[in-house]
Amino acid sequence: MSKKNRGEWGSRVGFIMAAIGSAVGLGNIWRFPYTAASNGGGAFLIPYMVALLTAGIPILILEFGLGHKIRSSAPGVFRSLNKKWQAFGWWQTAISFAITVYYMVVIAWAMSYLKFAFTTGWGEDTKGFLFGTYLNLSDSPLHLGGLNLKVVIPLLIIWGINFIVLRMGIKGGIEKASKIFMPLLVLSLIAITVRGVTLPGAAKGLEYFFKPDFSRLADPKVWVAAYGQIFYSLSIAFGIMLAYSSYLPKDSDIVNNAFITGLGNCSFSILSGIGVFSILGYMAHTQGVEVSEVASAGVGLAFIVFPKAISALPGMNSLFGVTFFLSLLFAGISSSISLVETVLSAIIDNFGMERRKALNIVVLVGLCTSLIFATGAGLYILDIVDHYINNYGVAVAGLIEIILLSWFFNLESIREYVNPLSDFKIGKWWNFCLKFLTPAILGVMTVKNIIGDISSPYEGYSMNAIALYGGGFMLGTILLAVILPKFVKVNDKTETEKEV
Repeated sequence: MSKKNRGEWGSRVGFIMAAIGSAVGLGNIWRFPYTAASNGGGAFLIPYMVALLTAGIPILILEFGLGHKIRSSAPGVFRSLNKKWQAFGWWQTAISFAITVYYMVVIAWAMSYLKFAFTTGWGEDTKGFLFGTYLNLSDSPLHLGGLNLKVVIPLLIIWGINFIVLRMGIKGGIEKASKIFMPLLVLSLIAITVRGVTLPGAAKGLEYFFKPDFSRLADPKVWVAAYGQIFYSLSIAFGIMLAYSSYLPKDSDIVNNAFITGLGNCSFSILSGIGVFSILGYMAHTQGVEVSEVASAGVGLAFIVFPKAISALPGMNSLFGVTFFLSLLFAGISSSISLVETVLSAIIDNFGMERRKALNIVVLVGLCTSLIFATGAGLYILDIVDHYINNYGVAVAGLIEIILLSWFFNLESIREYVNPLSDFKIGKWWNFCLKFLTPAILGVMTVKNIIGDISSPYEGYSMNAIALYGGGFMLGTILLAVILPKFVKVNDKTETEKEV
């Protein structure tokens, strides 16, 4: 497919909103606050910002520059650099697909809880409600327990929303949706934060979140955690930003776009942290316990701790509950759209397929695959797959990408390409970060993850379950990366693959 038929963003604002929308996801709301609080509080913001400036933004500039210059999705970008690297581009795309199929289920949970919020229908025992009444959780990851219609129905709706938005294309679909979802997400988070900071005990929560423990800065684990948070939250290294930037107009300011996207994402994270820990401080205050005793991350925070906090509020419970789960819904949908578009653009670019036909295939296959996470064992399977895809998919893919592009490709050519397009020029610091600093940190993260999983099975799951789901999904992404290049229908000299 030629460049002119690929679609293009209608405005810079539209692209930035879409890019920030992709980066701002559920992890900003439920992962960042807890990570910050447990790694030095306010002091954590120092390594966090260092990580943003030395890894996050440099990689964004790199991916924006490559996507914009080559005008293709991940497989086409890496094939244009070196034909042998095409499989790696497909691996990134397969990782995006793997994340998509379970991420949709979490958004479906948020949609269900949005309904429950109107009546605080989760009751007093929010843990029992989530695991029992709603998820019908089975006794083991290997016992599927059948499909759960309470999850399947909202899952169908979420896939349907993605289908409708993506069917309308880049400018008419993704851009318009981003201009709706992102302002609504900002307003929701502001409302949550304002309500949170006015509650009794909020100061206690904010102290726990922001109180700096500068002694933790000497702990390498804190720095690894900061780089990990930046890396996982910016949608880098699994094809999304390569695809999105390939739709930019030719005269786009690459460097400024990268800075705005990175700083925008981090601003959302900090705003989320203020809102979350204000509420946790209120919970600790009412229960007469320390904030650390009620603080948690992930699914537990969103679907157990917060529903309990919402029920305990002195007033406007339903309104606050609806606002909180709307924010999860907006954050999730904006990210899911980018994940599906990454897979979609790869198929369109490399198989010459018409957009609607490709979309039908991606949505049908994705929905069918998602159903395994809507079974009685869905939460277990999601937890295992998410752990291994993130730690051995995203992290390793990022490490390989940086090594390939920094050491086996003319990195300077990208700096020379983006600087004339940008008001703010990047210097040699950019090359240094990508060649030395970022791969070193990612290497440490990968080794740390491997040692941790070898020393003890993840969360105590059986090796059979880990091999079946964690190993199975990882093996699936690798097989797709090996097989798909054999069926690509573009010529070596197509317009999307000029020599770089």
